[in-house]
Amino acid sequence: MDTTIYKEPTVESRLVLRRQLNWLAVEVILLLVCFGRPLYDLLRFTNHSDLFSYIPLVPFISAYLIWTERKQITTEVRPCRIGAACAFIAGACIAAIGWFATRPGSTLDVQDYLALMTLSFLLFFWGACLALLGSKIMRDAAFPFLFLILAVPMPSAWDANVRTFLQYASAYAAEMFFKLVGTPVSLVDLQMNLPNFGIVVAPECSGIHSTVVLFITSLLAAYLFLRRAWTRAILVLAVLPLAILRNGFRIWVIGELCVHVNHNMIDSPIHRKGGPVFFALSLIPFLLLLVFLRKRDFNPSKTDLSST
Repeated sequence: MDTTIYKEPTVESRLVLRRQLNWLAVEVILLLVCFGRPLYDLLRFTNHSDLFSYIPLVPFISAYLIWTERKQITTEVRPCRIGAACAFIAGACIAAIGWFATRPGSTLDVQDYLALMTLSFLLFFWGACLALLGSKIMRDAAFPFLFLILAVPMPSAWDANVRTFLQYASAYAAEMFFKLVGTPVSLVDLQMNLPNFGIVVAPECSGIHSTVVLFITSLLAAYLFLRRAWTRAILVLAVLPLAILRNGFRIWVIGELCVHVNHNMIDSPIHRKGGPVFFALSLIPFLLLLVFLRKRDFNPSKTDLSST
């Protein structure tokens, strides 16, 4: 249990914090002006992306978390100039890489360019917070500040590798489901051969969007409802096997329908638009695990009590 107790903030500390927050607002406005073009391009990019459509919500979630927990955040301002300088230098270097990458002849992908520029913006923002508010305030609000990293698009190479991993993992999971129910199946690479029918697990079938959403959900749930590091880690780490089983189950359901009902089920709404339904189903074991971990969190065993 966290036993940290903050002293009642004095009028002077509140005034200092308010002044620093005003300066931070000015810094943020300047950053928005300087990074206006890449941030606008990021919004346009996310508007046409199924995978990164959550990005515009990230700053609002972080701001909400800080607002709801403002009473637990110290008002003591202790500027951290060394940390701020490191953040500014790193942000400037990344911005320079992004700027050079836009020159004629560059082969940098748009997604990678936006990842560089968004990360640079965040580093400048974190640097401004360290310079004006200090490390103590940043430490108290560490999760909301670090949560902002989710606003950075995944680099295209990572995107491709994650999709490929989820494709193969989902195919193996689906094969397991078919064998459990006795349906003849032969998996060759990503080609799943069923009786008089075949399914190819395409990149669009990797389930990466639902996996990312579930991962973000797990981070927020762990932070809001769990207290111990190990219970939080278990909840977040459980997302990957849960996502693989969910997607494998989806492929299995579609395959069974194609084999036993009609081959045209491959073009049915359950395949084309059934993602949210299977995502909702995956929330059931996720919530059960959260409830179990929460009970372990708030009801320590006798062994835990005797060791404290």
